[in-house]
Amino acid sequence: MLLIVTKFLVPKGYRGMTVFPFVLVREKKVDDFVVLLNHERIHLRQQLELLVLPFFVWYALEFLVQLIRYRDRSSAYRNIIFEREAYAKEKDLDYLKSRPLWNFLKYFS
Repeated sequence: MLLIVTKFLVPKGYRGMTVFPFVLVREKKVDDFVVLLNHERIHLRQQLELLVLPFFVWYALEFLVQLIRYRDRSSAYRNIIFEREAYAKEKDLDYLKSRPLWNFLKYFS
């Protein structure tokens, strides 16, 4: 993981994003920085499992489907299966040590 602190590459309204092998964060001085990094590390694992490019294709397509479903960008984002797994497990700092392969599939609704 290569950590980059940048306000310019992370979209407004987001604290961080992951584009393998980089984790981009808006700032390092947040109360729950360890949780934020764990959330982004979960995305790194997801990207590796899908060989990076297919992850982004799936992510974008699912965002569009969820946007049609919820008609709200925030709800659409929160209901992407990759985000559902990352938010559900971001506070479990040992999660990646025992996470089963392709575990994001468990978060289909």
